[in-house]
Amino acid sequence: MSIGYACLTKGVPEANYRTCRKSNATEENLKELIGHNLSVLEKMIDYNHKEGIRLFRISSDIIPFGSDFIVNDLDWPTLFEAQFNRIGEKIKRYDIRVSMHPGQYTVLNSPRKEVVDRAIDDLTYHTLFLDLLGTTAESKIILHVGGVYGDKASAMDRFADVYQQLDERIKDRLIIENDDRSYTIEEVLTLSQRTGAPVVYDNLHHRLNNDGDLRTDSYWINKAKETWHEKDGRPKVHYSQQQLNGREGAHSQFIRIDEFMGFYEEIKPCKVDIMLEVKDKNLSAVKCQLATTAYPEIGDLEKEWSRYKYTVLERSPVIYESIRNLLKDKSSYPVIQFYRLIEAALSQDIDVNKAINSLDHVWGYLNKQTTAKEKERYQTYKANIVEEPKNLERVKRFLYKLALKYNQDYLLGSLYFEF
Repeated sequence: MSIGYACLTKGVPEANYRTCRKSNATEENLKELIGHNLSVLEKMIDYNHKEGIRLFRISSDIIPFGSDFIVNDLDWPTLFEAQFNRIGEKIKRYDIRVSMHPGQYTVLNSPRKEVVDRAIDDLTYHTLFLDLLGTTAESKIILHVGGVYGDKASAMDRFADVYQQLDERIKDRLIIENDDRSYTIEEVLTLSQRTGAPVVYDNLHHRLNNDGDLRTDSYWINKAKETWHEKDGRPKVHYSQQQLNGREGAHSQFIRIDEFMGFYEEIKPCKVDIMLEVKDKNLSAVKCQLATTAYPEIGDLEKEWSRYKYTVLERSPVIYESIRNLLKDKSSYPVIQFYRLIEAALSQDIDVNKAINSLDHVWGYLNKQTTAKEKERYQTYKANIVEEPKNLERVKRFLYKLALKYNQDYLLGSLYFEF
């Protein structure tokens, strides 16, 4: 069972994708952006290998306007063949299973032909991208059924009809998912019977859209598993949690460990891969891996603590000390207690005085190397926090730039600049 995350990687320096507007989509700009984005993807793949993450959803936005053959008419598959080959070789060597998930405007069951044509172009782009990486049919493209358009039966008929007309290379990869408003897991399973497309079950979507059928997650996961074939690889599920006090359906900032462990213990016999859909991305993936590992090592929690410590300190010195004490016993592995304390800290607001204390700890790694002018700027920025707490973000950006300038890997590996 692999646990993974989607698209973006937090806490990795200079790992941000870039794009442009159509008006700026010149050949020169597109070449530069694609090269940069593929380099970022490679950095993410390397990170996942280092952290033992074997499940990863690739962003659809790596190739700007990749499915718009008018705006982007570059022969990018040929121009960037070497990068695709190198990344694909790493994916295979590292045994990472990748996938992609087109956005909400990729709709196969629209009554408008031009919308369907654009959706097919988008699926063609995603399929080409995964093909260029040399991945097998185990690397899937996830798609929602689409809209209802006032007549669900007709909308489902249209989906089935369009699906049958798709290129076989697309159908080899395409899997369909229940959503939180229109199509329940039972309706998606019905479409699977008509099309042959495997089904991925989403737990939060089911909680919000179930037609009153509240059978367990494991029940529906096992039903979805029946739609998968050997060539499709291990069945996968999507797991997310409702953001507390957020709009209905909003994904949580982080995976709450106790809630996840309840889900995990229930569905573990199903033997599926779990794709986390959560705002802190890889951070929760690492958390869930460490909470379920068969090879517990206190050193892994100490590594995690080195990344979280200043984020915790600026919220709660009390929790900071509690975690330090918790990790003193090197023969233990208190992973659940550890993450409960991290979550408790992250749930607190940042206090100005505590934030300044944490800033000074971080500044201590930089102070001896910085110029007199940089020291002066830091003191000025710090003084301004008292007058306007929003200036904290400005100071953090300044310190982050200094950490890059002076190659402070310990700080760059910290999550202090992420929260």
